[in-house]
Amino acid sequence: MLKKLAMVVMAVALFAALPAAFTGKAEAAGKTQIIVSAAASLQDSLDKIAVQYEKAHPNIDLVFNYAASGTLQKQIEQGAPADLFFSAGDKQMKALVDGGLISTHKELLKNQLVVVVPASSKTKLTTISQLTGSSFKKVAVGQPESVPAGQYAQQSLTFKKIWDPLQSKLVFGKDVRTVLSYVETGNADAGFVYKTDALTSSKVKIALKVASFAHKPINYPLGIVKSTEHKAEAEAFYAYLQTSAATSVFKSFGFLLY
Repeated sequence: MLKKLAMVVMAVALFAALPAAFTGKAEAAGKTQIIVSAAASLQDSLDKIAVQYEKAHPNIDLVFNYAASGTLQKQIEQGAPADLFFSAGDKQMKALVDGGLISTHKELLKNQLVVVVPASSKTKLTTISQLTGSSFKKVAVGQPESVPAGQYAQQSLTFKKIWDPLQSKLVFGKDVRTVLSYVETGNADAGFVYKTDALTSSKVKIALKVASFAHKPINYPLGIVKSTEHKAEAEAFYAYLQTSAATSVFKSFGFLLY
């Protein structure tokens, strides 16, 4: 049965109690629980993949911890239980690899940064520089410190020399799905999200595709956490995510293969 794990609390004291909470129900059912810490932008595709994987592997119980990649990085560094890490940025994976916390890893997917506006918006964008205009009162971006989509947005706006002029308009989200919701609910006139996120919502539309040369490449590396207690099972799901059965799902949600 597919389960989603709410964001893991970052306090180390609570981390100590988490493994038992994770494993209790699965062990009672004779299943092995695999915890996947994954970028929020992967939620729809991974949820679908998990259904088909668990059906074919009834002894496996997949648990997903969806959040901003930077938040997940910090959780793993502080000892949060995780078997795999699926990041929306190279920076976060590299930090864990350099820290000796990730064993096997590889680039798997790519994405595209876009600007979305409410579906009912009549405003047209030909360049992100227009976000400084009076038609846009609030512009949503992910927190650059922890959200890769926010980092890419900051890079793009800095490239166009409008990061500083936009400061009074910026609304920050804890992950890319929060940014999407700000635009969906009208709490922002525009927002920087991935193309894959935009395609999941009928409440927004893509107003502009951000030029790829304005920001670092948007890569999604996948890795096995070195401290996993279920190495064989983690390796099996890691391998499955690279098969055509899984990558076809990723492509159906708008991801590109690396």
